[in-house]
Amino acid sequence: MATERSERTRTQPTRILIAGGGYVGLYTALGLQRKLRGGEASVTVVDPQPHMTYQPFLPEAAAGSIEPRHVVVPLRKVLKRCHVLTGRIRGIEHDTKVAMVETPHGHTERVEYDVLVIALGSVARTLPIPGLAERGIAFKTIGEAIYLRNHVLSMLDLASTTTDVDLRRRLLTFVVVGGGYAGIEALAELEDMARYASRFYEGIDSDDMRWVLVEAMGRIMPEVRPSLGVYTVRQLTERDIQVYLDTRVKSVEHGHVVLDDGTVFDADTVIWTAGVKANPALAATDLPLDDRGRVRCTAALQIRGVRDAWAAGDNAAVPDLSRTAEDPSATCSPSAQHAVRQAKRLSDNIVRVLRGNQPRPYRHPYAGSVASLGLYKGVADVYGLKIKGVVAWVLHRAYHVSRMPTLNRKVRVAFDWLGALILGREVVALGQVNDPKADFVRVAHGGSPSSE
Repeated sequence: MATERSERTRTQPTRILIAGGGYVGLYTALGLQRKLRGGEASVTVVDPQPHMTYQPFLPEAAAGSIEPRHVVVPLRKVLKRCHVLTGRIRGIEHDTKVAMVETPHGHTERVEYDVLVIALGSVARTLPIPGLAERGIAFKTIGEAIYLRNHVLSMLDLASTTTDVDLRRRLLTFVVVGGGYAGIEALAELEDMARYASRFYEGIDSDDMRWVLVEAMGRIMPEVRPSLGVYTVRQLTERDIQVYLDTRVKSVEHGHVVLDDGTVFDADTVIWTAGVKANPALAATDLPLDDRGRVRCTAALQIRGVRDAWAAGDNAAVPDLSRTAEDPSATCSPSAQHAVRQAKRLSDNIVRVLRGNQPRPYRHPYAGSVASLGLYKGVADVYGLKIKGVVAWVLHRAYHVSRMPTLNRKVRVAFDWLGALILGREVVALGQVNDPKADFVRVAHGGSPSSE
C-alpha cells in the first residue's frame, strides 16, 4: 500500500479533502492555495452550502445594519485554485481514505483523498424540551438571521392590527434562551431594531414589547470577567429586558413558556442560543472522538493516532497550551477567534509535512473578547482592560471587520455601516421569502394573492 501511494504521488498531486467550508474550511483552503506550489497538491472543499458565513455579524444582519449577503463569502469566488463540491458528508472511512458525500440531488458519491481535514464545525445543542422543535429557532445561519428579522417585524405588523389584548401581548413577547455571546448579541441587536421600528407603527410603543433572556447559569457571557457580565445585565435591565439567571425552560408547547422558577407567559418568538455541540456527522467516521463527540487532536492539530488527518475549530478537541499548565485536560473553546487562528496554523502545518518538515503546535493565549449590545453600545475585555459603551462598540466592529475574509466583504460591510449611520436601519419585513411560491399557488388555484 505504501509503495503504491509513493508511486502515485510521484505522478499526481496529493489530494487534500477539506470536510466543511466554515471558518476552518475556508481559511485553511485560502492558506493552502497561497502556499502550495503548482502541481504539489489539489484541494477539494465539501460543504452543503456554497458559501461561508461569518457568524459574528449575524446579529447585525438580523437587525438591518448589514446586508445579509455581505456576511457570507462565496466559496467558488475566493477559492479559485480549489475544487468546491456542494454536498453533505455522510461518512468517512479514513482507513481506506474515502469520504461519502451526498449531493443536493440525493446521490451519494465516493470521494477519495490522501490527506483529510475535518472542519465540520458545530450545530445547535438542543435539549428535550416539549415544544422546542416546533417553536424554537436557532441563530447560526444567515437563513435563520433573515427569518428572525422578518419574523420580529411581522410580529409588530400583526400586533398593530389586532384589538385582542392577550394576542397582542403574546405577539410582542420575545424570548432568547442562552446568555452566551450569540444570545446576548442577538437579543441586544434585535431589541434595538424593534425599538427603532416601533416608531413607525401606530398604536405600538417600545414599552409594549417584552424581551426576555433566560440563562441556566448564574451569570452571562462567561468569556468575559464577571464584573462585565454584571454590567451587561444592568444595561439590559435598564432597557426593560427581563433577565432570568439560574433558570431553565421547562416547556414552550403551543407558545406557552414555562420556566422552572414557576414563571409562565405566552410568546410566539423563542430564539434558542443555548450552546453548540460538535457536528453529529463525525459519528459516521472511524476517527477517534472524545466524550463530547469532538475529534481528538494534538496541539499541532493532527488527529491523534491517525496519519494524514487533521482537524480544527468547534469539532476538534485541541489542547489549549495557554491553560494546560493548570489543567492538563484543557481544550480550546468553540469560538471564531480560535477557529480562524487554528486554520492559519493548520494550512502551514499541512504544507510543512508535505515538504518533509515537522508541524508546529498551535498556541494562542486569551487576548480578550468584544460584544455588541446594540447601536453604540458594547462591552470589551481586551488585554486585561475593561471597556464599556461606545468605545467597546467601535472595538467590536473594528475587530470583526478585520477578521472578515476578503477585501471585497470588508469594504461592503463598511459601506453598509456608513449607510445605516446616515440613513438609519432597514426595517422592512420581507416575509414572502419564507414561502415565495405561496401567492403563485394561490392564484393558480383561482384565489387572490395576499399582496392585493
